[in-house]
Amino acid sequence: MAAQNPTKHVLAIDQGTTSTRAIVFDAQGCPVATAQKELPQIFPKPGWVEHDAEEIWRATVEVCRGALAKAKLEAKDLAGIGITNQRETTVVWDRSTGKPVHNAIVWQDRRTSDHCAELKRAGHEKTVSEKTGLLLDPYFCGTKIAWILKNVAGARAAAEKGALAFGTIECFLLWRLTGGKVHASDATNASRTLLLDIRKGAWDPELCKLLGVPQSMLPKVVDCAGELGVATADVLGAPVPILGMAGDQQAATIGQACIKPGMVKATYGTGCFAILNTGTIAVHSRSRLLTTIAYQLAGKRTYALEGSIFIAGAAVQWLRDGLHLIAKSADVEGVAKTAHPEHGVYVVPAFVGLGAPYWDAEARGAILGLTRDSGPGEIAAATLDSVCYQTRDLVEAMRGDGAQIAELRVDGGMVVNDSLMQRLADTVGAPVERPKITETTALGAAFLAGLAAGLWPSLEALSATWVLDRAFKPDEGAASRDRRYAGWQDAVRRVRSS
Repeated sequence: MAAQNPTKHVLAIDQGTTSTRAIVFDAQGCPVATAQKELPQIFPKPGWVEHDAEEIWRATVEVCRGALAKAKLEAKDLAGIGITNQRETTVVWDRSTGKPVHNAIVWQDRRTSDHCAELKRAGHEKTVSEKTGLLLDPYFCGTKIAWILKNVAGARAAAEKGALAFGTIECFLLWRLTGGKVHASDATNASRTLLLDIRKGAWDPELCKLLGVPQSMLPKVVDCAGELGVATADVLGAPVPILGMAGDQQAATIGQACIKPGMVKATYGTGCFAILNTGTIAVHSRSRLLTTIAYQLAGKRTYALEGSIFIAGAAVQWLRDGLHLIAKSADVEGVAKTAHPEHGVYVVPAFVGLGAPYWDAEARGAILGLTRDSGPGEIAAATLDSVCYQTRDLVEAMRGDGAQIAELRVDGGMVVNDSLMQRLADTVGAPVERPKITETTALGAAFLAGLAAGLWPSLEALSATWVLDRAFKPDEGAASRDRRYAGWQDAVRRVRSS
């Protein structure tokens, strides 16, 4: 570890589902400058979601340069780069050219639901779950890779010859940043592929065979912090070490300083993801939560239970772009306040199926409980409520697995909405804590890079930088809370495919 240098800064790349951002952080973990670019979504068929990986690369370079310029810094002023990314989004590229053979298949994509159903019927889910901590669902990378190899002309033959590489977005960016020198994925992203034995921290030959994925395609699995590669001089003007990588939800867990077993955070972006730190024990969930790697440092893995909600902020985007109920996302709070308090409307935003704890790829969205006087206010309020109810689904599942949840730390774009955070506390029945810095995903990536650079001596030192902005305490009675939640559970039953 290098000696601490207070003048050094860290550049965090936060490549998300709907945008690509770069944030420069100082040695105190405070954001100095940000650049962001929206990422176009590609919907080739209903339930299919893709991104142009070349567009992701171009945007990444653009925002990195933009953030540095805004901060009035040069590449030589950086201690290192940290990368965090939308997880499970799958890229396969040609090793000789670096060009993707197909658009990136996004984590939300459901095209492989039939393949997953076949594998379940053949009795493979138990083995997959025991090794990977995951379930057989289109969400994860394994069946996405299989789809590309089957449907892109020449891909299977090229993969068998060792000519193709697979990676999640951080892996693809690392390859590009290093000029094709490094093909590596950190343990958190690797744990989302359906191909990694999370207890061994290694690719599993049996799972690769089951999904028809040649092991030659797979990246090296590395720690979340360390000397992972060096960005070539043409990217930012001088070589910069890449020192940290983690999937977005795990990065947010670090950014939220949830480093002790029992601590839980929920991130509200396109979807919502709640992660419960379980320490050195990979707990097998009885409640259909995922067991995953929270982070890996110096070869030592810390595990977590995770609940994944596919649609949270994306439901507000749907109100804006699909229904045209609002002009911009920030308007939703004002419209929701016009709803009748006892409106009884439920929105189940199962646009791409339901995630945890239901795992129903075929479920589809619905608006229930409409009456003649229902209007934009009721639909907006019910859409926001759906985020709270889905969070309670996850919290109840964690409690079912034995967790004692004292409070819920929250972050992401939606948490600036005070009335939504109060509604969340009331719905979940636990205090909701919002930190001063809500961009905890990028902060986590910066922390990991700073850890490797010696800017921070330990995870414990990082936790001391976490500062509370506001705590929202439940003030709704349990009977009222449970009555509303029972209505939600009934609504979900109605949209389930089985």
